Amino acid sequence: MKNFHVVLEAAWLVRDVKTADDAIGVAISEAGKRLNPKLDFVEVDVGTTSCPLCGEPFSSVFIAANTALVGLIFEMKVFDAESAEHAERIAKSVIGKSLRDIPLTVVEVTEFERSTEKGEQQHKSKTEK
Repeated sequence: MKNFHVVLEAAWLVRDVKTADDAIGVAISEAGKRLNPKLDFVEVDVGTTSCPLCGEPFSSVFIAANTALVGLIFEMKVFDAESAEHAERIAKSVIGKSLRDIPLTVVEVTEFERSTEKGEQQHKSKTEK
């Protein structure tokens, strides 16, 4: 079994905002309320979009008529998945249950090795005694 770091993107609608910073704050706060306390291991951040002209990245926020569309990024680690596709399905299922009616798209799935530092430190401390 393999371990994966899965990144999902969501489109979050925020009403009655005047600035991009307000929209970002409200979107992250609302997403956090839906995810916590059960899914406190899911990281929430604002997505970035590249300017088509210069390529410079900027926050994924669009405001029109005091309504904002904020691109949020959700990151989580999936342990003991059979494949990258399996990890995607697990992440979408876990996060999607809390974020009903919010579209989720997979941005990135990367495999990682589980850290054994704690085990090595415990082993070292036992052998030193």
